[in-house]
Amino acid sequence: MSHRPTAQSQPDALHLLLPGSLDAVTGGTLYDRRMCEALRVQGRLIRVHNLDASFPQPSAAALTAADVLLAGLPKGALVVVDGLAFGAMPDLAARHAARLRLVALVHHPLALETGLDAATAERLHASEARALRHASRVLVTSAHTARLLADYAVPPERVRVVEPGTDPAPSAAGSAVGGGPVQLLCVGSVTPRKGHQLLVEALGQLRALDWRLDCVGSLTRDPQTVAALAGRIETLGLVGRVRLLGELGAADLAGCYRSADVFVLASLFEGYGMAFAEALAHGLPVLGTTGGAIPDTVSADAGVLVPPGDVAPLREALHRLLTDAGLRHRLAAGAARARARLPDWPAAAARFAAALADA
Repeated sequence: MSHRPTAQSQPDALHLLLPGSLDAVTGGTLYDRRMCEALRVQGRLIRVHNLDASFPQPSAAALTAADVLLAGLPKGALVVVDGLAFGAMPDLAARHAARLRLVALVHHPLALETGLDAATAERLHASEARALRHASRVLVTSAHTARLLADYAVPPERVRVVEPGTDPAPSAAGSAVGGGPVQLLCVGSVTPRKGHQLLVEALGQLRALDWRLDCVGSLTRDPQTVAALAGRIETLGLVGRVRLLGELGAADLAGCYRSADVFVLASLFEGYGMAFAEALAHGLPVLGTTGGAIPDTVSADAGVLVPPGDVAPLREALHRLLTDAGLRHRLAAGAARARARLPDWPAAAARFAAALADA
């Protein structure tokens, strides 16, 4: 009786290790999930392994479980480890590098997450630098992140840039018709790095203008930040004008994009910024920051970018976009041009596979 080989035992299988569930709604997990889907369509055999969600600051039990998992993979297996975990397991990377083809998938360096104290950031930087020494290949989602890895002593020849794909989308219809409020849309988990409080502070100084803001994204990843944001919205008198909608399904999110006039996200740093690309795919004018890789995604004719972490220029840019319909229309035209340059997921998956070919 013959047995069909599984992805666990197939020598050409790709093993993906990531913290938590592949169904989590984050930019990094969305990249992982969509890349898996596109690669499977192209005939690639993939096995997904869920690591403990405590990464990138894993418990001892989480590291032990990861060690057991890696030890159980066949010799010579191609193993892609999401950067949230890889940078936090330098000892495991060193232990298994000789028998496995370890590939690090770095969305952005761990030490650059907003809100870390100096000691934690330094520890994460040192840990990730040690781990990356044992990766046969390092995949990054933007050229900006590739440049950052020089600070981690990663040889450039081991780095490959594989940008995310973007789904085709209908152009946003907008809502500012007949003198109604300008509808702003922000998409991103409510965490310190996404800059929601900066955005609310800026809008609090523009209460005289007619606008509404919908914020779509997880309200559970950082409850303390969410509570502080909700309190500030109330203090500024913006209840009813700013809505925290949490995570939405695909249809409801598409509806938000359809009715939006401007996409705004005040991120302090992005390793790529998939939400920005999604906004461009909908032909929306963008207001963002120059933090990280955002300028590589949002061209000058499609959006207004301001320095991260500074309320004053953010407020000024918001004022311009809220009061100048002509500017919004010009940027929307630029966004429509930009979306033609965005790669789709099949093309992104083909580049991903090519980057792994000699790992």
